[in-house]
Amino acid sequence: MHTATELLLTQFLTQVRPVVPLVALWAHGSLAKGDYQPGRSDLDLIAVVDAPLTDAQRDGLERLHQDLDPPLAAHLHCSYLPLGQLAEHGTTHVTWAMEELFERPVTAVTRRELLTGALELYGEPPGELIPPVSDQELADFVRADLRDFWLVKTEGRKRWLREVWVDLGMVTVARATVTLRDGRLISKREALDVLGELGAPEVVVADIRARRYGQRGPVLSRFRRGKLARAFVRTTIRSVLAPH
Repeated sequence: MHTATELLLTQFLTQVRPVVPLVALWAHGSLAKGDYQPGRSDLDLIAVVDAPLTDAQRDGLERLHQDLDPPLAAHLHCSYLPLGQLAEHGTTHVTWAMEELFERPVTAVTRRELLTGALELYGEPPGELIPPVSDQELADFVRADLRDFWLVKTEGRKRWLREVWVDLGMVTVARATVTLRDGRLISKREALDVLGELGAPEVVVADIRARRYGQRGPVLSRFRRGKLARAFVRTTIRSVLAPH
C-alpha cells in the first residue's frame, strides 16, 4: 500500500475509535481492488458501529474528518452503519464524503464489493456481519441507478463540461453493463477496457485513462469531451435498459 495512504488509514483508525463505538472498519473500491491511484482515487471506507450515532458523536466525527492530515484526507469517504441496521438496504447512514457530513444509503453494489473483496482494517470480516446480496438485488439496483439517476443526468449539458461527470459517467455505464451481463463487479481499470468494447469514443477513453494514471493524454476541449461522453452514456443506458 502507498506509504502516505497507510499512514492516513492508521491515523484515522486510531482517532475514530475513541469517538464512535467501532465494531469493524473495511475499505472497498479502488483500494481493495488494487487499482488505487494516490491523490486521484477516493479512499472508500465502511465503519460498522455498535449503535446509532448520537449528536455528540456526529459532531466528533465531523471534527475528526476535518482535522485529518491533507491532502489525501480530502479523498477519504466513510459511511457509519449501526450493527442493528446492516440488513436494511434502503436505510440512510451517517457519511463523510466530499468534505461534509450527511446521510445516504450503502448500496447493493457496495455491499457486494465488501462481501467479495474488502480490505479488512479492523474487526470482523464483512461476511460475518453483512447479509448476502442476491444477483437479483444487485441487478435491480444497477438498473434503477442507470434509469433514475444517470439517464436523468444526461438531460442537461452543463454538468458534462466537468471532468468528474465525464469520468464517473463513462466508467459507471461500463461497469453496470458488465454487472448486468455477467453478474460480476469490475474495477475502474477494467471498465476502461470495456468502454472500447462498447464502442465508446476512443479519444474520451484515452483522456480519462491519462488523467487517472498520470499519463499524457489527447488534446481535447471540454466541450467536445462533454458532448461525446454525454451522447455515449445516454445511448448506452437506453440500450442496456431496453430489454426491461
